[in-house]
Amino acid sequence: MYLNLLSLPAMSKIKKNIFVENAEIVDISSEGKSVAKVDGMVIFVDGGVPGDVADVMITRKKNNYAEGHVVTLKQASPNRLQPKCEHFGYCGGCKWQHMNYETQLFFKQKTVADALTRIGHLDISTLKSIFANKESYFYRNKLEFSFSDKKWLTNEEVKSGVEIDNRNALGFHIPKMFDKILDIKNCYLQEEPSNSIRNEIRDFANKHGLTFFGVRDKIGLLRTLMIRSSSNGELMVLIQFFENQPENIELLLNHLKTKFPQITSLQYVINQKGNDTLQDLDIITFYGRDHIFEEMEGLKFKISAKSFYQTNSPQAYELYKITRDLCGLTGNEVVYDLYTGTGTIANFVAKKAKQVVGVEYVEDAVVDAKNNSEFNGIANTLFYAGDMKDVLNENFIAKHGKPDVIITDPPRAGMHEDVVRVILKAAPPKIVYVSCNPATQARDLAMMMEHYEIKEIQPVDMFPQTAHVENVVLLERR
Repeated sequence: MYLNLLSLPAMSKIKKNIFVENAEIVDISSEGKSVAKVDGMVIFVDGGVPGDVADVMITRKKNNYAEGHVVTLKQASPNRLQPKCEHFGYCGGCKWQHMNYETQLFFKQKTVADALTRIGHLDISTLKSIFANKESYFYRNKLEFSFSDKKWLTNEEVKSGVEIDNRNALGFHIPKMFDKILDIKNCYLQEEPSNSIRNEIRDFANKHGLTFFGVRDKIGLLRTLMIRSSSNGELMVLIQFFENQPENIELLLNHLKTKFPQITSLQYVINQKGNDTLQDLDIITFYGRDHIFEEMEGLKFKISAKSFYQTNSPQAYELYKITRDLCGLTGNEVVYDLYTGTGTIANFVAKKAKQVVGVEYVEDAVVDAKNNSEFNGIANTLFYAGDMKDVLNENFIAKHGKPDVIITDPPRAGMHEDVVRVILKAAPPKIVYVSCNPATQARDLAMMMEHYEIKEIQPVDMFPQTAHVENVVLLERR
């Protein structure tokens, strides 16, 4: 039966099994969901690929759009693939595994173009083809997993009727459910020994009766697991414990130390807060160093448990090369690196600049940035901690010199309007804007167009199998 969506009442959630037959998937939204259009209504569809024809279950309806998921695939798109991962469809990551990589790149490029034109009303005549990632799997250097004493049961597990006594899980959150954890057997995002370490911890904990965290009733020993690796083979493992059980903590950590001698840094933290954040907690090094090193073009970068570092090391190198090339440095420039983090970009471009001044909100990151300069014998960098709009004032510019180039790499929210005003007041000849969110980048760029023009736009794919895309834009003063 064909359903006219416009006849449905607008409501926050439809409880009946309402579906549309033979919906054609025609596009991908900026948020990464596939799009169908039926009777003038836009449907955002989980599990679709442009070119699919499918029956779609409607789960939510608003006045001008609906949401749903594929129930029956009637005709598969030529761009559809069989997902590699057994957890696809439940796990919150890798939502584009069912789409070939060429199609993923096409829609990431389209995301950038649409954001810049529709949100910023910007000229994209200098938009270059997206810089593809060499590896479509096993590209991440950091993964974070959560423990739960009430794992999410898949449809298959529920339908089997088999009673599951052990509900412990170690894996990823179900999308939009803070208290639901999908137990992950094998993940294709991080190279070994990531899967082996995670599975060993789960098995050892179950064997020895170590309790998994209950997020609602706030009990249990094991809370989260972080695994970081570097391109030179170093490995960091950090476990968050909720309850302080010294004997059980030592039992588990000693086992990991023996089982995985390649671990460079084995750390833990007792976290009894209401959230999983680490920045305000004391981290204890159980074995090895309290950091690992990443290397890039002969430079060594110290990465601690609290450090931010791009989670795709090889592609980060390509991103930073693109950024440096767009700066057009000759060795005589004063460069400001805003949102510098641990100073990776600042130190990377320093050898081709006269002076690099980095500004970052997180004080611990600034300490790492200074250490990274010291490790590498870089003497022409300065780093400051503080709110960007407060630090970057007239006195600061007078002290450090008017910037010839400003590199800005803000978080997903983009730059505060006050920061944009300060940048415009500093009036550098060049601005290189690195963004992980083309939408907020477009908004910020639009505020600069009276004084700047776009000279080059270079999208970069850092995260295959996802909708996320980085974009680098070169601005030159008019």
